[in-house]
Amino acid sequence: MIEFLRMWLALRLALRSDTRGVTAIEYGLIAALIAAVIITVMATLSGALTNAFNTIANSLNNPAG
Repeated sequence: MIEFLRMWLALRLALRSDTRGVTAIEYGLIAALIAAVIITVMATLSGALTNAFNTIANSLNNPAG
């Protein structure tokens, strides 16, 4: 009986799960998702942003016009 308990405890300690790697993967997936959203938004709005900055630049270059 004692030998069974020793083996069970040894097996339990050997199979103890370490969740640090899983947490790092989850954080990596979250960062990738945020990056994908930022890239999508910037790609969608790039034309509008370019037009807005060109309008501002033209207004600064030609204040009377």
